[in-house]
Amino acid sequence: VQLQASGGGLVQAGGSLRLSCTDSTRTSSNNGMGWFRQATGKEREFVAGISWNGGHTIYADSVKGRFTISRNRAANTMYLQMSSLTPEDTAIYYCAKARSAVAGTGADRYNYWGQGTQVTVSS
Repeated sequence: VQLQASGGGLVQAGGSLRLSCTDSTRTSSNNGMGWFRQATGKEREFVAGISWNGGHTIYADSVKGRFTISRNRAANTMYLQMSSLTPEDTAIYYCAKARSAVAGTGADRYNYWGQGTQVTVSS
């Protein structure tokens, strides 16, 4: 499995970004997927997860109502649409493939990770 995250960048507070995560090996279509983030000096934290068919999504409380996770199984790509960004959202964002068909909030529920993409929100 090779996960490639992209779409990060610098954005002003209140702005939006869309992250993408593509599995170049096309082996994730039957697995849940998720997004995590790690800010400088902090632990990696769960952001959002999506089940294999997109039918079930979960979010961290800190991003509910602002972020939307989705996936296009045919394109082997997962997305994270982020809006109303704040400086507290600044972090490296990682995508991950779950061990099962459903996503979870714990990092141990995932066994493959992408390289991360930097999101910086300026005030």
